[in-house]
Amino acid sequence: MGRKSSISRLPDNVRAYIEGKLAEGRLTLDELIANLQAQFPSQAESGELPSRTAVHRYGQKLERRLAAIRASTEAAKIIRAQAGDDLDARSEALTAMIQSELFESIIALQEAGDEEMDPGERVGLLASAAKNIATLTRSSVALKKFQAEAEERARLALLAEQKAKLDAMPSKGGVTEATKAAIREALGIS
Repeated sequence: MGRKSSISRLPDNVRAYIEGKLAEGRLTLDELIANLQAQFPSQAESGELPSRTAVHRYGQKLERRLAAIRASTEAAKIIRAQAGDDLDARSEALTAMIQSELFESIIALQEAGDEEMDPGERVGLLASAAKNIATLTRSSVALKKFQAEAEERARLALLAEQKAKLDAMPSKGGVTEATKAAIREALGIS
């Protein structure tokens, strides 16, 4: 395992400032380094500020995280727009994404091989993954139960609406009580 980034070892206020400037994306690396030196002169004099290369690497990692968050947020917006959310489709999509990530992580852990990782650390990671999978599975089961109940409520509401409309329908125009009874029977309306 590599050592921690020089940025992650900075004081919280300096690291937050760097992350904010990187997230804004308005400055070049050279401008950001100059801005840091002007904003934090004592750290600049003592050599505590990160190098241009360290800021670049940290920026790439931060950009990957931000891109993943933006993609997840966009996916949630699309799901909400397409599916409404009576059935909590966002939670279902999120659960599926997490399950995929856990599965890929377990495969990567298995492929890493014993020589690359301490057996105790490997067991700890697998135990943690198993615990998270169990929690996720419980969440998935509860979500499916909620969705089934929501579908049943929607079905009953639709049947009640159809029954009310059928009861309110006049007998004119060839719709007889026998026809209404046949419709009720076909729809399962009592």
